[in-house]
Amino acid sequence: MKIGYARVSKTDGSQVHDLQRDALIAAGVDPEQIYEDAASGRLDKRPGLDACLKALRRDDTLVIWKLDRLGRDLRHLVNTVGDLTKRGIGLKVLAGEGASIDTTTANGRLVFAIFAGLAEFERELIVERTRAGLASARARGRHGGRPFKMTLAKLRLAQTAMGKPETTVADLCAELGITRQTLYRYVTPTGELRSDGEKLLRRTSRRA
Repeated sequence: MKIGYARVSKTDGSQVHDLQRDALIAAGVDPEQIYEDAASGRLDKRPGLDACLKALRRDDTLVIWKLDRLGRDLRHLVNTVGDLTKRGIGLKVLAGEGASIDTTTANGRLVFAIFAGLAEFERELIVERTRAGLASARARGRHGGRPFKMTLAKLRLAQTAMGKPETTVADLCAELGITRQTLYRYVTPTGELRSDGEKLLRRTSRRA
């Protein structure tokens, strides 16, 4: 079965799902099997997406208009599609830069594997840059800002590190210069963002 997902960013009614719905229906999705959200793509948790993911079963295909409708964060995209693949569910993108992605085909799986590789490369670069910056600061006797403060760079490192089974929380906290309580305010034990982590991302995004 094909199940569709559509998303617009604004909740004030200025954007509608019609274009996406038409494309999904043309691709063979039953109108009754289309889930929708009006929310930012930066949010991992969305009611429509959550319901859509729960409705999917083995051998189903999730159909989306463009890749950024599923999410704008590469980590979230890779994790979501990875979970779908483990459940035996395919992903098909109809338009845009990700239109060659159809994980029900060998070529589509190859394209997504490249995406996944880029995501891992991005994570490793963040870890490397953050560790180098922290080491440089320590060598100069600086620890940066107020004690126990979480920064965007520290948050990215925490997300990556907490997702790895070999990470020791005490060592990670010592390296980041934060307490265990501060760490768990921002991320879960598996590296997912908590509400404080999402707020920090939104604040830094607005300043940028």
